[in-house]
Amino acid sequence: QVQLVESGGGLVQAGGSLRLSCAPSGRTFSSSPMGWFRQAPGKEREFVAAISTSGGTRHYADSVKGRFTISRDSAKNTVYLQMNSLKPEDTAVYYCARGRLRERALEADYWGQGTQVTVSS
Repeated sequence: QVQLVESGGGLVQAGGSLRLSCAPSGRTFSSSPMGWFRQAPGKEREFVAAISTSGGTRHYADSVKGRFTISRDSAKNTVYLQMNSLKPEDTAVYYCARGRLRERALEADYWGQGTQVTVSS
């Protein structure tokens, strides 16, 4: 079965930057919309960003607009999340997902295992 593997998480100071990566491992699947979600301790998992199959359409949660950029590299079959101007409230486990674009977000049908992002004050 296909699995999505996230990388690039870690500890960063407020105002700093990180770039998350997500790539398939094992059985492959057809190119499809991809996205990122996050879950902080004690909170529900929330949508962060999504990108269409071609990369021509992108959606973001209001909380990250202007700070985060989602992109994809077809040659590497990899999706990225560039996170700039990080804030302590961005601290969460970040999950890569595959799905369909719906209501300016992603309706996910497959998830990665997550990577921890911690932003210190």
